[in-house]
Amino acid sequence: MTYYTKAKFTMSAPDIRHLKEDKGIEVAFAGRSNAGKSSALNTLTRQKNLARTSKTPGRTQLINIFELDEDRRLVDLPGYGFAQVPLAMKKKWQLALGEYLQKRKSLKGLVVLMDIRHPFKDLDQDLIFWAVDAGLPVLALLTKADKLKSGKRKAQLMFARDAALAFNGDVTVQTFSSLSKTGVKEASVILDKWFELDNDKEA
Repeated sequence: MTYYTKAKFTMSAPDIRHLKEDKGIEVAFAGRSNAGKSSALNTLTRQKNLARTSKTPGRTQLINIFELDEDRRLVDLPGYGFAQVPLAMKKKWQLALGEYLQKRKSLKGLVVLMDIRHPFKDLDQDLIFWAVDAGLPVLALLTKADKLKSGKRKAQLMFARDAALAFNGDVTVQTFSSLSKTGVKEASVILDKWFELDNDKEA
């Protein structure tokens, strides 16, 4: 898990044409603008300010790249679904998002972050169907799990896991909290697999 503390910001890009060479392994993080994506990235990397958290959702308008080593990168995709953003800007983001998911060959997995109290809204579902169509494994993190009591949290997890079956793809659902650190270890295990870190250990 300490591997992710190596993450460092390297660049922002408006679309895939401005990204560096399409090689190595990338794992992307996506979610609605208020899903706690930046907080999750900061928690997973144990860095308070790696991804900027903002009191104004929808601030991430670019594809942000965080390098782990020469061949591995975490990618913070533009937040989506925030009502106060102009329609033209929303369309521009969605185009950049779709293009990245469908055309970026180094992309090996997608983490979709959703508030545990409101999982699988329309745009979340669109994104996951897109990823499944592209043959990508998905980790759906139900964020802000600390907001619910244990019984309700378990019920929401069961509901979300049942709902995920409809995608007919490699979709794993877990609870997550940046505050209580719930699910951090479990998420790291999946990221390790996608980044082929186990292969490095065995080599």
